[in-house]
Amino acid sequence: MTKDELKKIETYMRKVFGNPRIAVKPRMKKSDSGEVYIGDEFIGLIFEDKEDGDTSYNFQMAILEIDLDEMDAV
Repeated sequence: MTKDELKKIETYMRKVFGNPRIAVKPRMKKSDSGEVYIGDEFIGLIFEDKEDGDTSYNFQMAILEIDLDEMDAV
């Protein structure tokens, strides 16, 4: 993914999620995906999918059970 694509995705995600702290950064040694952060916190990956002449981007975020347990304590 190019820097321009990553910037467009970042702008889109900031608008959709209403969070200006979202950052989309290139991955080391991977050209088909980027890393998504909120501030310094890594939250997931964004993958480029090219099929039948169309391009889409898939956001993948893992949620650990321990993180859910911490929410119960709040």
